Amino acid sequence: MSGGDGTGPRPRAWAEAPEPLPVPIVDNHCHLDFPAGDRPFEWRARLDEAESVGVSRVVNIGCDLPSARWTAQEAVTDPRVLGGVALHPNDAAELAAAGEYEEAFAEIAGLAAGERIRVVGETGLDTFRTGPEGHDAQVRAFRDHIALAKELGKPLSIHDRDAHAQVLEVLDADGAPDTVVLHCFSGDADFARACLDRGFLLSFAGTVTFKNAAHLREALAITPLERLMVETDAPFLTPHPHRGLSNTPAQAATTMRTVADVLEVGLEEACEAVDRTSAWVYGPW
Repeated sequence: MSGGDGTGPRPRAWAEAPEPLPVPIVDNHCHLDFPAGDRPFEWRARLDEAESVGVSRVVNIGCDLPSARWTAQEAVTDPRVLGGVALHPNDAAELAAAGEYEEAFAEIAGLAAGERIRVVGETGLDTFRTGPEGHDAQVRAFRDHIALAKELGKPLSIHDRDAHAQVLEVLDADGAPDTVVLHCFSGDADFARACLDRGFLLSFAGTVTFKNAAHLREALAITPLERLMVETDAPFLTPHPHRGLSNTPAQAATTMRTVADVLEVGLEEACEAVDRTSAWVYGPW
């Protein structure tokens, strides 16, 4: 699996849990089944830790076949977990090159129909890790996932890495589903406006806390509170000041504080709004 937006080897120590939030929220995108270095995620312990600081529920994303199968299974066993499934754009290109894409996507489509699977994704385009030779395969997979989300009446979660304009071109050409979430939003304020003008939701990860990410905070500053979500992408993208450690769902509370600060609203108000949006997008847990 080529997944996540992190780079380099995965660190092995967990980030320390932050102070509890005043109102519980959802981690809208994480990968509980991924290891951190050579250690398993110990996902139930990580969920218990998150719950203790007010991150009471998560949306786990299965973005290759093994993780999609895991997500579909565990979303049924733990009431704190809902799921999303898809073929990550980098994996879709690799599967297409191996002649295995059609069979893999058919399995994803079957899993996506599950009652506890509430979002199709993450899907989209990634020109950072996949070169021009894989572009057509990524576009094809993206279009297939768009069609699947519309067929099932479920939200679509977008992975967009170094492909802002191309992602919008495909969505505009095919017609976006009713609900689209830009996972781990990575653009500037101009791209945020383009997405917001189309009715999309922007999901901010720990990257918005990074000292060198002023463009993300500028994008966040123009995003209406009711149109944003918070995620961790755990075990990747650990927020400041814990960079270099493995991310956990509990760290959504750290990012939530940055959201409230940038938008100049109270933390409780921000938490309530983000939680309402999560419930609107995914339905009841």
